[in-house]
Amino acid sequence: MAHNETRPVVHLRSTAGTGHTYVTRKNRRTSPDRLELRKFDPVAGRHVLFREAR
Repeated sequence: MAHNETRPVVHLRSTAGTGHTYVTRKNRRTSPDRLELRKFDPVAGRHVLFREAR
């Protein structure tokens, strides 16, 4: 797969402090700010906020 600068790979790190991460891609043109999603944290056992880590 070719690397594309407009859709970089980002790591989403849990705000619960468990250290769990998700890996996804985002479009820089439509969402230039840091990505924040509520996803399931299997270590915490509940849905928590995941923020984009750089």
